[in-house]
Amino acid sequence: MALDLYADALAGLDPAEGEVETAELVVADDVLVKLFALGPGAELDPHEHADSTNVFHVLDGEVTVVRDGESEAVAAPGVVLHERGDVHGARNETDGVAAFTASLCPLPGGG
Repeated sequence: MALDLYADALAGLDPAEGEVETAELVVADDVLVKLFALGPGAELDPHEHADSTNVFHVLDGEVTVVRDGESEAVAAPGVVLHERGDVHGARNETDGVAAFTASLCPLPGGG
């Protein structure tokens, strides 16, 4: 039995320069954990979750996290908390692939 959901999911992602690829690792009534793989120069556009907390776990490489107009490079391993309503996004300013999960809780309409 393999409990780790990350390795197999990441192996299935191979984003090219400027591309973002994703995989859903956990989808439950009250939480979503989504894997993001960012190719060099790729960007996850800033957005917000008015009713949910969002936590990034940087697992591979370095992700430049953008929040409320400010940015900071976060190298793996790293954890970034986005409170409800924070406008946040991410970009890869490196030459390699960067990977992070985003955990969203509670899900809109969920528990």
